[in-house]
Amino acid sequence: MGLIDKRLAEIGIVLPKPAQPVATYVPWVKTGNLVYISGQGAVKDGKIEYIGKVGDTLSLEDAIASARLTGINIISHLRDACGGDLDRVKRVVKLLGLVNCTPTFGDHPKVINGASDLMVEVFGDKGRHARSAVGAPSLPFGLSVEVEAIVEIE
Repeated sequence: MGLIDKRLAEIGIVLPKPAQPVATYVPWVKTGNLVYISGQGAVKDGKIEYIGKVGDTLSLEDAIASARLTGINIISHLRDACGGDLDRVKRVVKLLGLVNCTPTFGDHPKVINGASDLMVEVFGDKGRHARSAVGAPSLPFGLSVEVEAIVEIE
């Protein structure tokens, strides 16, 4: 068991099997030492969690939890891209977070912190990253949050 796997166990995270794409794309692409992970959502046991629009049908707290679960799914795909060895992660480079929200909602950064904080919790300083957090009028399947990632690996 690697150091990152031990860290995940310490904080009580069991990574799920990576979800399969729902359209014409692949879940991740590796080019050189970079892994690009396609946009992920808060899916657990094959079911979308936290469906709705933040600032209307979904609370800020639920949106943050949605972003955290989305981050867990990103790490699951990352593990797959690393051949099962998350210790190969050199740096989480960037996250792009989309929040399905009302036009007046303005706490996008707080929501996407759910995923960002998880990356730091799991990978330490290697998890600190550049980021964009933006609002969207809708997301596929009613997702409240979608996050994609760029990660450097060894």
